[in-house]
Amino acid sequence: MAGKSLNRVQLIGNLGKDPEIKYTPQGTPVAKITLATNERFKDKAGEWQDRTEWHNIVLWQRLAEIAGEYLKKGGKVYIEGRLQTRSWDDKQTGQKKYMTEVVASDLILLGGRGEGGGGGGDFAGSSRGASAGGNNFDQRVPEPEPAASGPITDEDIPF
Repeated sequence: MAGKSLNRVQLIGNLGKDPEIKYTPQGTPVAKITLATNERFKDKAGEWQDRTEWHNIVLWQRLAEIAGEYLKKGGKVYIEGRLQTRSWDDKQTGQKKYMTEVVASDLILLGGRGEGGGGGGDFAGSSRGASAGGNNFDQRVPEPEPAASGPITDEDIPF
């Protein structure tokens, strides 16, 4: 099976802290976020246990800008991307260190307004069908929400 492989990750979870935005020396925005996913299971004694898994996510270019503008600690988000492991030498010990992170290609805000999620828009920066470089993100500005004809009432809220 020499020619086929797949490296895709799909996560839905909550942000552990506000995004950390930085810029490369060339001015490219990059954001780092931590995402918590939860699992509930019964242990050997039949008691319910909760387990939280923390994921390191990296977003580039337009997705990084969107993350910085719309994501907040506690917000619920859908992330799609690929796993990437990088290595470096620890300056103090000289040991080789490794970190596996998700490099995001899609981002969907799931939390409602006031929940740290921004508003539930799809800001997909999909690189599907793009070149192997993976940095061909949708650079368009998200479309604004249509203007409401009056104040929002309870009947306007879909839940």
